[in-house]
Amino acid sequence: MRRMFVAGNWKMNTTRQAGIDLAKGLVAAVGPGELGVDVAVCPPFLYLDAVKASVAGSAVTVGAQNCYFEKSGAFTGEVAPGMLVDIGCNWVILGHSERRAILGETDAVIAKKTAAALAAGLKVILCVGEQLSERQANQTEAVLDTQMAGSLAGISADQMGTVVIAYEPVWAIGTGVTASNEQAQAAHAYLRGWLASHYNPQVAQATRILYGGSVKGSNAQGLLGQADVDGALVGGASLKVEDFAPIIQAARETRK
Repeated sequence: MRRMFVAGNWKMNTTRQAGIDLAKGLVAAVGPGELGVDVAVCPPFLYLDAVKASVAGSAVTVGAQNCYFEKSGAFTGEVAPGMLVDIGCNWVILGHSERRAILGETDAVIAKKTAAALAAGLKVILCVGEQLSERQANQTEAVLDTQMAGSLAGISADQMGTVVIAYEPVWAIGTGVTASNEQAQAAHAYLRGWLASHYNPQVAQATRILYGGSVKGSNAQGLLGQADVDGALVGGASLKVEDFAPIIQAARETRK
């Protein structure tokens, strides 16, 4: 049985104090002790330390939104995976569509980052998903094939134990448009089949696949209730406790 996972991607939002308040508010809302689901928040680099301290002693973990693939060196402005481990990060988001589309990250670069993050001891949330034009051209599966093969190049079946896949249809990110329950399930089932054929059925059944794209309290239960949807990577709705907590509650109610 795969354990449900809800992660909040704060993107380039909040101030230090707002991040602290948000983290503390989330801890208060979800309560102490065992949540029944895994929960993580991913603030900007600058606030990782402060947010980590704010969730200390709770079941909420902390992740970063990116990392570089080198351990150290003359890479101005970059952050090494080991630095994230050093301050207590558990997770890192890699391959988000905004980094692919806006910052030009290729599958090859994402694969190097994935390998480096796993080697440093981080768990990876690897994002994949198609553009609207690609879905309209019936290219969704081909895009997912390319992104999965490229971004996981060199990653072994054993390493997949600390990788979570996040399916994020780009046309649904920050647009208010959400994939239907059926669209989400179809894409997740395809990704699980890909894992089975490129790794093995055991990896496919064990790997958690999250949905991301305008997830909110009102649609979370339907999405998370799908057989192959194991949680959510939440953007805008993770910036307010009153919006994020209902998604976590939906995951609790539908946990697999």
